[in-house]
Amino acid sequence: MSNSAANARETASGVAYARTSDGIGLAYRRSGRPGGPRIVLIHSLALDASVWDRVVGRLDDADIVTMDCRGHGRSDKPAGPYNVERFGDDIADLMGQLGWRDAVIAGCSMGGCVAQAFAARHPKLVRAMLLIDTTAWYGENAPAEWRARAAKARSEGLSSMAEFQATRWFGDRFGMEHPAQVQHAMSVFTANDIDAYAATCAMLGDADLRRHLGSFRFPVSVVVGEEDYATPVETARDLAAAIPGASLTVLSAARHLTPIECPDQIADAIRSLFRRATANA
Repeated sequence: MSNSAANARETASGVAYARTSDGIGLAYRRSGRPGGPRIVLIHSLALDASVWDRVVGRLDDADIVTMDCRGHGRSDKPAGPYNVERFGDDIADLMGQLGWRDAVIAGCSMGGCVAQAFAARHPKLVRAMLLIDTTAWYGENAPAEWRARAAKARSEGLSSMAEFQATRWFGDRFGMEHPAQVQHAMSVFTANDIDAYAATCAMLGDADLRRHLGSFRFPVSVVVGEEDYATPVETARDLAAAIPGASLTVLSAARHLTPIECPDQIADAIRSLFRRATANA
């Protein structure tokens, strides 16, 4: 992808638009300190870059890119099918346009799957990787289960799934103490394009990144909420065990969206990972 400025435009709100190698417009925002440690943050299914708002505010010494993945938020929503490899290539396209030779990559849930695909296809662009509330494979029944979730969204609407998602994503105490955070996430969720949501569900059902895990040769940390029952602690433990030298951190009383629930701990995990990468350089 060309690094030409013609490939991007910026709106008055500070959101920029990059053009991928297959012509898709990606919305992204660059925050923090230009020239600081480079970090790319990838959000979870059916949400957008705002998943990272509370983390970004704690990393003002870094040069951070948050993006809306294709099919999400303000980015283009092409017809499916989707696959994690193409989502990963989108990150490479964006980094190339920015002139970034490498970065710390962090992904939450779906974003963790995308991060793994990106790392497998573009390992030289990865300085270190943080995998949050995620997995390399959702299991043998995943193709059918994820397509059933998409079918429910089509037949009953995303609003019918909102209560289920809220309890899956956030711990009870967090929900009581931070209702505005929960409400924002749910408003983003219910505003999704149904076709794009269904295509992304199928993508996650089909994703199997296990064969790549042993090839990662950069620092990797895995973080999971203690109460996460979408990608449970045991899943996170298996993921970390399959990656050479990976660490595992379990966050007490948190569920599936720890960048929102536990921004201090996630910001600390990113800083720690960057220090590991610097020490290994």
